[in-house]
Amino acid sequence: MELFILFSSLITLAAFFSYLNVKFFRIPSGISLMLMGVIAALGVIVAGYFSTGFTEIIREKLLLIDFSEFLLGILLSFLLFAGSLHVSIPDLRESAKSIISFATLGTLISTAAVGFALFYILPIFNQNIPLIYCLLFGALISPTDPIAVMGILKKAGLSKKIETNIVGESLFNDGIGVVIFATLMKIAVAGTESFGPADITKLFLQEAAGGILAGLVIGYIGYRLMKSIDHFQTEILISLAMVMGGYSLCHSLHVSGPLAMVVAGIMTGNRGKELAMSDITRDYLGKFWEVTDEVLNAVLFMLIGLEIVVVAFDINYLIIGVIMAFVIILARFFSLYFPSLLFSFKKSLGTKSLLIMTWGGLRGGISVALSLSLPPSPFKNIIVSITFVIVIFSIIIQGITVEKVIKKLSR
Repeated sequence: MELFILFSSLITLAAFFSYLNVKFFRIPSGISLMLMGVIAALGVIVAGYFSTGFTEIIREKLLLIDFSEFLLGILLSFLLFAGSLHVSIPDLRESAKSIISFATLGTLISTAAVGFALFYILPIFNQNIPLIYCLLFGALISPTDPIAVMGILKKAGLSKKIETNIVGESLFNDGIGVVIFATLMKIAVAGTESFGPADITKLFLQEAAGGILAGLVIGYIGYRLMKSIDHFQTEILISLAMVMGGYSLCHSLHVSGPLAMVVAGIMTGNRGKELAMSDITRDYLGKFWEVTDEVLNAVLFMLIGLEIVVVAFDINYLIIGVIMAFVIILARFFSLYFPSLLFSFKKSLGTKSLLIMTWGGLRGGISVALSLSLPPSPFKNIIVSITFVIVIFSIIIQGITVEKVIKKLSR
């Protein structure tokens, strides 16, 4: 019952702040909810100074939710499937080279650049973390989150090519980022002596290739089932089964659930909508997933803001987090620029497009969830704290200014 009350409170707060935003502020919903969540969390912390134990009560309630398990085990499957429903295969095919290279090589470059930067910056603040944990931080902070910025991208009138690159890359680099994180985690736990290059390659291929294959199978089964009937209620249930059952199956098979959901969502949003659904089903299924996506994002962003209450902050962590936020922006640009030069598509995209993709590459809930999923260690608290600072900086500072950046660079 306590868990139900907590979720009821989150939904109520999200609805209230969404109403205020639509009525008065009119900023993108993800950014507004994160901002309101941060303000609410700071309000709780301030109230704790006047009412002994108040902050502790709120902290206890928030700890009822395992945020990492909640996002990685439940929300992520829905959000990735819903996001990939709107990705066009023809557009994806046209930008396949850039999306694949950004999502794979770009994520690897970002992981290494951010990890090594953190390793050399920390000693300045009398903090020392083993390199493998710094690389783990690089892996968890590298995936970008398009959800908060998608409304701005549409309003800013970006070209279809840039929009496809941003959305396609971020959908796939979520999956790739999780695979890199899982691989580095194995190395951190088992050690390089018992987990060599052959094991790393095997695990990476099993997770990534296995996830894509599982997504193709899940998408095809869903497509065949939907094609054989014309009943929108049942077809919506089939799409839910694809997400929930499919993600659970991937977890059991130890393959990448996020990649599977992206592939299954793309198949459903293209082949499924074109060949397996009536106009009525297409309309209802689209609206169902749009509302589901909006509600889950409202809960997610509000929860990220409020989770500040449960994180033990230190002023040094705040400073390191802000420094790393700028380092990550530089690493993001390099991780886009290098593959575009290497595979000869920089000219077709242009430097301005790469700058838009750099500033529009926001960090979000997946980074927070991965940091919280780290096993207990002396280094976990600093990584979690820095991650929170970067995510809040990214969504609020970059999110609020990205429309102006896009308009200025699009001239």
